[in-house]
Amino acid sequence: MPVRVLVVEDDDRIRAALRLALTEEQYDVTEAAGAEEALELHAESPPDVMLVDLMLGGMDGFDLIRRIRQVSDVPAIVVSARGDTHDVVAALEAGADDYVVKPVVMKELTARIRAVRRRAAARPAPRDGDADAARAEALVLAPGGEDGPSLEFSAKAGWLKRDGREVPLTATEFRLLAELAVHLGRVLSRPQLLQLVWDYDHLGDDRLVDVTVRRLRIKLETDPSNPKHLVTLRGRGYRLQASS
Repeated sequence: MPVRVLVVEDDDRIRAALRLALTEEQYDVTEAAGAEEALELHAESPPDVMLVDLMLGGMDGFDLIRRIRQVSDVPAIVVSARGDTHDVVAALEAGADDYVVKPVVMKELTARIRAVRRRAAARPAPRDGDADAARAEALVLAPGGEDGPSLEFSAKAGWLKRDGREVPLTATEFRLLAELAVHLGRVLSRPQLLQLVWDYDHLGDDRLVDVTVRRLRIKLETDPSNPKHLVTLRGRGYRLQASS
């Protein structure tokens, strides 16, 4: 069955060009000229991937992604001419999974579509015979008590629990936490995380890692500005650690 892509773009020419190029690549393309129409189409038949422009008339792309994230974890790739760091970070903070700057190189865009689809379709399972991965099947990051809430994570079962209550994670957040849990106590660099979590090498952008780490800290940490579990090693990368 063809992958269903919803293109949200208010420029008729760009939208038509994306539709033609994606159709040639065997994608099933639906178009929306604005955010409101995109919400209606998503409600009727959720797509496999959304491509979202930021500069839409009426509701902009940031708010559209926030609205979608309230009801769905469908992969969303921003496709926009606004490529400065502020806009990229704001889009990722809103819940986008990736970001492509116009003019679009179709080979790069289709590679990113394939990558977000793989992340959404398959959460990483522990590898048989790997003691580190087995530990990530049921990991206690914090026991709870006077020092803060309990934190438990299971890569196998697919959940993060805080004081016994499941914390919702996007597919990308889950994969990031799972890889850090498998490598508990060890530093993973940004390039390593891009390869492990995003399946990117030369296509990757360190901002994807940094913003996803920030979002994950909000769900993990009592004080995200002073993290105890997901810590930064300046110039080296990130490390997940359990309470001592």
